[in-house]
Amino acid sequence: MSIVLYHHPFSRAAAAVWMLEEVGVAYELRYVDILAGAQKAPEILALNPMGKLPILTEGETVVTESAAIGLYLADRHAYGRLAPKVDDPARGTYLRWSLFAPSVIEPGAMAKAANWAFKEGSAGWGSHEAMLAAMESAVSGRDFLLGENFSMADVIFGGTLRYMLQFKMVEPRPAFTAYAERVAARPAWQRAEARNAAIRQERGLDRG
Repeated sequence: MSIVLYHHPFSRAAAAVWMLEEVGVAYELRYVDILAGAQKAPEILALNPMGKLPILTEGETVVTESAAIGLYLADRHAYGRLAPKVDDPARGTYLRWSLFAPSVIEPGAMAKAANWAFKEGSAGWGSHEAMLAAMESAVSGRDFLLGENFSMADVIFGGTLRYMLQFKMVEPRPAFTAYAERVAARPAWQRAEARNAAIRQERGLDRG
């Protein structure tokens, strides 16, 4: 069964390319022109009613949401390598930080940037300072989230952190920048960056 990633380099699908490169399986990129609203076309909505990218298909399987795609790929194609096995104590930490990225970092950073008014006890992402402290604890004193072993959690969490640092959405604490440099040194990350850059150039997206 071939893997197809519905993709645009200005969407979260760009990070899914990194996931695929880390897993090391063959895949096809299917370009969706989100700048022209093609993500709302009926054939895309049939796969993801949200009308958003990324969307990954493998045979009859359809997976949306970036973190879910990463977890799916690691379990399906890199189980025990990029995904700790279910009886490995590291599995809990792996899932914890994989889901922390979309459920805490993303809304927490947006809440701070937009000055949202909310009760910290009622919001799943809590206070901004607590979020930063938790992130710092996750990447301090170790190479990756699971210690010496790189996992798909580092693609999900690390990719989110790199994006936030790039656009100055979180403060560049030394532990954050050092960790971001470590994940960016991955050959798979560099291959994904090159592939996304090639598509931007091919589609004329780098022009002012």
